[in-house]
Amino acid sequence: MANEIRVRYAPSPTGFLHIGNARTALFNYLFARSKGGKFIIRIEDTDQKRNVEGGVESQLKYLKWLGIDWDESIDVGGEYGPYRQSERLDIYKKYYEELLDRGLAYKCYCTEEELEAEREAQLARGEMPRYSGKCRHLTEEDRKRLEAEGRKPSLRFHVPEGKVYTFNDIVKGEVSFESDGIGDFVIVKKDGMPTYNFAVAIDDHLMKISHVLRGDDHISNTPKQLMIYEAFGFEPPVFGHMTLIVNEHRKKLSKRDGSIIQFIEQYAELGYLPEALFNFIAMLGWSPKGEEEIFSREEFIQIFDPERLSKSPALFDRQKLAWMNNQYMKKLDLDKVVELALPHLVKAGLVPENRTPEEEQWVRKLISLYQEQMSYGAEIVELSKPLFFTDEITYDDEAKEILSGEHVPEVLRAFLEELDRIEPFEAGEIKKAIKAVQKATGQKGKKLFMPIRVAVSGQTHGPELQSLIELLGREKVKKRLERITG
Repeated sequence: MANEIRVRYAPSPTGFLHIGNARTALFNYLFARSKGGKFIIRIEDTDQKRNVEGGVESQLKYLKWLGIDWDESIDVGGEYGPYRQSERLDIYKKYYEELLDRGLAYKCYCTEEELEAEREAQLARGEMPRYSGKCRHLTEEDRKRLEAEGRKPSLRFHVPEGKVYTFNDIVKGEVSFESDGIGDFVIVKKDGMPTYNFAVAIDDHLMKISHVLRGDDHISNTPKQLMIYEAFGFEPPVFGHMTLIVNEHRKKLSKRDGSIIQFIEQYAELGYLPEALFNFIAMLGWSPKGEEEIFSREEFIQIFDPERLSKSPALFDRQKLAWMNNQYMKKLDLDKVVELALPHLVKAGLVPENRTPEEEQWVRKLISLYQEQMSYGAEIVELSKPLFFTDEITYDDEAKEILSGEHVPEVLRAFLEELDRIEPFEAGEIKKAIKAVQKATGQKGKKLFMPIRVAVSGQTHGPELQSLIELLGREKVKKRLERITG
């Protein structure tokens, strides 16, 4: 095995960057950077029918957005290219022709219908479905007859009988597969395109990949790849299969699961911070020593240890993500918070696209007011709309209970009287007015602040009261107080 650590993330452009794929890329990236190795991105695009337009560009764009960089790929080059499988077909041809010449692979003329009928018959007998190998011993005469019928062959690898394939997995420990449970598998499809298990083994060898870190769903592919390695006398890489990501019901994270945002692009559009998402994803199935949970990218590189990859499924905790993003949001420069939140206010039609200097100042104050609460940029809409962008506010049972207090009418009338005297109408002066209400009524603490807060906002908690009142404006506050005091 090469002394240099070389790992790869090898997406198929059949979709956009999913949270599970992002985790695979991130762990490979951290492993390479922590060991002073190389991180390679290879595009596995041989499944032409399923490729999505823009899939490759989206993968690279949102990996960069997350803060991941790479040493070799289609955009930066490298000495082991091409880095797109569809440009490596001549390389694969040389290797599969060698397997044919050595009798380790053969042409299979079975149709999809025949293969399906064979599969159903095996299931009916209670057997695990696998290819029977019926094309393994065709004569030249048989092949000519089948080709005369217009059949195009695929190529199958001849799986050795009675062998056990064992490898030591970084996460799972020793894993073994019996070859007799694996039927002869297709290495080249009828259209001439190599299949995943064949191409990936050739590519990983030629690109000198030292470690393969990938999802648990790939573990059944490993013995097939080991067979390809063995056939050519290649030394296999070290494998590590990361546990699946599960939702809050402990079910495997599915792209059809509407309760969880699945794609990195969606997080970027909602105004999440890439640093926070990087931090959150890095903790999905990996844990540091100690209790700390907030780390920068550089700190992750320093502390990353593949031995600490979890053996249990990784729970996607939405509340944890919201908390973590909020930790980053609170520390952010206000200009950046405005940049994340403002487009969502404009998109919702709450704020004009072209604003006067006064409107610009007001909206900056509004966003600043909610910076401590916001978990992501788009949340500004649901936080601010009920208070600032509706004429009538609704009072829930808790709010109504507070407003029913005996002392409340006196506090609200006293504050109404103070309202017209506040000049300028700014937080500092509003604070003084509330102090005057305290002096006039003798009420203090919750009995003073809570009725005013609930009357003007309909809420029992929220941003700093005097700043909230300043942004609402004198007339809106007056109207809401008068509605309650009559």
